[in-house]
Amino acid sequence: MEDSNVIKLPVTEERGAAKKRPRAPKLNPGKEAKRRQRNVQRLAALGEADSSVKLLEELLFGAEDELLHRLVEEDEEQTGTLLAEDGDEESGESEAENEARPQVQPTRKAAWVDEDDELEEDVDMKHRYRRDLMKGDAESTMSKQKLQQRMREQFQKSMGGTPSWAESSAEKKKKKKKTTSADDDDDDDDDEEEEGDDLMRRTGNFVASSDSLPGGILRMKKCLNANSARPSEDRLTTVQFHPSAQVVMTAGLDQSISLFQVDGKTNPKIQSIHLERFPVHRAQFSLDGETVIATSLKNKMFYLYDMMEGRVTPVHTVRGLNEARVKEFSVCPDGGALLLTGTNGYLHMLTLKTKEVVRSMKINGNVSGVAFSHDGSKVFTNSEEGEVYVWDMRSSRCVNRFTDDGCVKGTSIAASPNGRYLACGSQSGVVNVYSQEACLNSANPKPLKAVMNLLTSATSLTFNPTSEILAIASRAEDEAMRLLHLPSFTVFSNFPVSKRKIIYRASCLDFSPHSGFFALANNKGHAPLFRLLHYKNF
Repeated sequence: MEDSNVIKLPVTEERGAAKKRPRAPKLNPGKEAKRRQRNVQRLAALGEADSSVKLLEELLFGAEDELLHRLVEEDEEQTGTLLAEDGDEESGESEAENEARPQVQPTRKAAWVDEDDELEEDVDMKHRYRRDLMKGDAESTMSKQKLQQRMREQFQKSMGGTPSWAESSAEKKKKKKKTTSADDDDDDDDDEEEEGDDLMRRTGNFVASSDSLPGGILRMKKCLNANSARPSEDRLTTVQFHPSAQVVMTAGLDQSISLFQVDGKTNPKIQSIHLERFPVHRAQFSLDGETVIATSLKNKMFYLYDMMEGRVTPVHTVRGLNEARVKEFSVCPDGGALLLTGTNGYLHMLTLKTKEVVRSMKINGNVSGVAFSHDGSKVFTNSEEGEVYVWDMRSSRCVNRFTDDGCVKGTSIAASPNGRYLACGSQSGVVNVYSQEACLNSANPKPLKAVMNLLTSATSLTFNPTSEILAIASRAEDEAMRLLHLPSFTVFSNFPVSKRKIIYRASCLDFSPHSGFFALANNKGHAPLFRLLHYKNF
């Protein structure tokens, strides 16, 4: 008979176990069995086979070694089928199933097999390009693989080992592991090598643009003629840019001198003066740019045009000048004097302040051209006999004299502003470019380059302010003009334009103060103007 006061516990053993093992986690086998049964039913509802359920249970609750062995066997039988089925069903599978199913890449066949690639060809080692790679007469022929290895060994030997850029990534890692215990300086070197590797992996313009003028093609644009606002009625003899203002001057046989503002679009006229019965042979700005000096053809009188005051002053007589006429002259670099070219080889130094000749120099023959050195201390004089004289301006003494190489009759001369080059033109059209240093010190200098692009007399030579361009021209033929790139001594191929005649017979050439513009005077009364796009300033 049961005691009504006794309370029956559903599981006595569990109660006793709980007393023996305090603080143990409570585990209800009934609940665990029900949870497992629910998971099985859910997997069965998804259409999974009993074997898949068992695999999943074993993966979650044990038997991992047996499971992996079985999966490997199944993969060997079904190689290549998993990837085809995974494309669309991968998103629907659980993460556990994706982990349990290894991804095996299928083997791919080559799209094309060239039988010639598999043939081993022997290379003739007796060729003059490969004789140095032979180590004996027995190596008269060698396979391509062995030849490649031999060339690699020779390169490494000449380089003192494998250069860093030729090392593989594995070799670099090994080298880096060996140097892990080195100092911090060694670590910095490794970082620099890694940066160099990154540089080789990237593409882009790592070379900064250079300020020097490139050769080959001269980037330029044809502008409106510099004197389009007032074309000359006769041949132009002079075109010159102002030394400081954005102004260009033209003068010619129509007895006029004109000033134009240079903008490349309209080039408006600033001022124009007419000199009665005075066809201008040569006009030039003074060094400060405030005065224009102009000479004519048949008399020794010349004009001074003060642009600031608008006053024209004729100079009829010059004290100490025994010349019937004065045509050619040059403004001295000091700005206070003119070097007049007289007859019979005479050169006269005339001061603008007192209008008198202070000293004279003489060469053999007639003077065909005069050019000052960049500092004004020397003056180079070319004679019609083909000789070049170098004069010291302070002492008026000839310090050197040499014959222009191959010249029969000299016609022109020019010195570069940077003091490096001296160009001498001849009647045959050949222009010899010398080193100024050699012309000062050698009695027989050899030209750096003989420019033979002209077929008629080289009558005009002009360097640009940066000494990167030498303009040469002949007034004997139309389009007889070239631009020479320095220091490569190559002619720009795109000037003049062959399909369009715009230059005609050029008698004078000039560059703007910063080479932004180039102009010339032709026999049609026009002054063609070109914008040199490489130079940013006027």
